[in-house]
Amino acid sequence: MDHLQLGKQSQYISVYTPSLLDPIPRANARKGLGISAEALPFTGMDYWTAYEISWLNMNGLPQQAIGVFGFCCDSPNIIESKSFKLYLNSLNQTRFNNRADVLAILESDLQAAAGAPVLVELEGLEQMASGGIQRPTGICIDGRDIEIHHYQPEPELLRCDGDELMSEHLYSDLLKSNCPVTGQPDWATLFVHYRGMPISHEGLLAYIVSYRDHQDFHENCVEQIFLDIQRQCQPESLLVYARYTRRGGLDINPLRYTAGEHHDGLGLASRLVRQ
Repeated sequence: MDHLQLGKQSQYISVYTPSLLDPIPRANARKGLGISAEALPFTGMDYWTAYEISWLNMNGLPQQAIGVFGFCCDSPNIIESKSFKLYLNSLNQTRFNNRADVLAILESDLQAAAGAPVLVELEGLEQMASGGIQRPTGICIDGRDIEIHHYQPEPELLRCDGDELMSEHLYSDLLKSNCPVTGQPDWATLFVHYRGMPISHEGLLAYIVSYRDHQDFHENCVEQIFLDIQRQCQPESLLVYARYTRRGGLDINPLRYTAGEHHDGLGLASRLVRQ
């Protein structure tokens, strides 16, 4: 990863520079998980929110918006987050005719970097404010009285308690992983929705906490969590979603789920209190 801007002193360029975007092949991390692009065991999206988007209109007056981006999990590349921030900052002193032109530029550049179409929305601050800040729905497992002994991912902590089929919506605010380049902490709320044999809440909580010293990108952590739950507990259906706190004006929210899993109405797109 020597070519990446991450972890290096950077010059903040304020004139449109699409070459700042650094794509990272998803295949690099997925090879270690034993999965390939031809046979992904899940579907999903990576949802990003950018809170610091600004540009100039043709009169030189600054404009601002909050950007919502959706990258499909089968796109060849993720985009390194610092390079994304630097790219967005390169719009700051660039003049555009209107918001539609900014939207078109973002869609084109991000598609080129990701290697697949990207969903892009630019929302006004008042429009975003009307959505409010939410707390998750479902069962919070963080109050379990357990001892923790592992701070690196330990799939064997996951287990089922019982043999009757059930559906549960679980969440934890205790997911923490670390940037694989800078070592900076990344904090998240993790959602686990499943149908299958009852998953031990204590075991799931201990497993989530076991990521506390783990270094990897957000998307890779969620994919590993999905695969570990799938392999250890074998649910009929599974959805794993992490909403990470923002760093550098960006939050990253990877969603992975089994084919046919419905997540409409779960409130997964809501902005949480730490975001």
